[in-house]
Amino acid sequence: MKLSRIPRQVILLGLISLFTDMASEMLYPVTPIFLSGVLGASMAIIGLIEGLAELTAGFLKGYFGFLSDKLGKRSIFVVLGYSLSALSKPLPGLLPNTMIVLASRVTDRIGKGIRTAPRDALLGSYSDSNNSGAIFGFHRGMDTLGAVFGPLIALLLLNIYSNNFRLVFLIAFLPSLAAIAVALLIKDRKIEVKNEGRKLFPIGFWKESPKDYKILTILFTLFSLVNSSDVFLILRSKDISHSNTSAILVYVFYNLIYASASFPAGIFADKYGKKNIFIAGLLIFSGVYMGFGFTSNIAVIWGLFFLYGMYAAFSEGILKAWVSDLVPDNKRASAIGLITMLSSFAIMLGSVLTGILWDKFGAAVPFLLSGGISLVVAVFLYFQSRKVQTAVI
Repeated sequence: MKLSRIPRQVILLGLISLFTDMASEMLYPVTPIFLSGVLGASMAIIGLIEGLAELTAGFLKGYFGFLSDKLGKRSIFVVLGYSLSALSKPLPGLLPNTMIVLASRVTDRIGKGIRTAPRDALLGSYSDSNNSGAIFGFHRGMDTLGAVFGPLIALLLLNIYSNNFRLVFLIAFLPSLAAIAVALLIKDRKIEVKNEGRKLFPIGFWKESPKDYKILTILFTLFSLVNSSDVFLILRSKDISHSNTSAILVYVFYNLIYASASFPAGIFADKYGKKNIFIAGLLIFSGVYMGFGFTSNIAVIWGLFFLYGMYAAFSEGILKAWVSDLVPDNKRASAIGLITMLSSFAIMLGSVLTGILWDKFGAAVPFLLSGGISLVVAVFLYFQSRKVQTAVI
């Protein structure tokens, strides 16, 4: 699929994600350094903050995905979610303490939880099984391009203003406002709403969902238990390089690879199968985490972040495209919401566990554990021989 054939509404959604991620990623690599270096938080506390943020987002992704399908509305949740995230950005800059950082992260994730499933369902409505990988890959690429610009802006500000972390939190509010402005241009597509009584989510949806979707959801949730927050990769890089600048730059490099590879990965997935590309991503993840467990060489860390960018391009957008193929349009938000909700709960537990293991046994143990379990999940998924087919609930 050529870029010129991307629908206008998909481009607008990409721009919203670009601006929002620019703001979020100004703060994402800075926040753990701010917490540990300025506020004196332990690894366990950092893991707890990230875990609670993911727990909040996870629960709301499922609920608002279901609500979006029930009401037949997408755009209202997109605008509300992005607006709430924008308002949370400057809080740690105004009141710098650990509890405010927690409140800011949780509020930001509330916004993400409200918008994610409806937005992805809207993206899915512009695709079919032959181009869904390209549509979601394009969006992932635009989203992640913001993650390239954001940390570079943060790094520039920290160097010009002598590690003034509070200023970075305040400046991050500006691209968030641009995201809200573009979000107001998003329009709904007509969705056929079925009256299904008072069926409970997720029980009612799970009972009626396709078998392939259930298998994918279970395995991806298991994988998410060992896919802890990326802040631990950033902190590991800082420990090895002994430099805040180096840790942020290597994270920028990862996002550059991720952004560059997402759209081509989506095209490959449409051509060679989303399941195959996704499994390749899991295998890369396994190798990367084992590498982080063994290495103490900063040059190797750069190589691992290159591979990590490829893993990301082969996974998140591909997963959503795969799910989008498995269910009809009026169930997409529920399907994407449920799998991302369960994944977020698992990441929450995994982040807390990673922080505890790091504090007690050092960095190698949680990284090697993640690498081993993700390898098992990839192998198990590979041997699920039944072909993925589009199913109707």
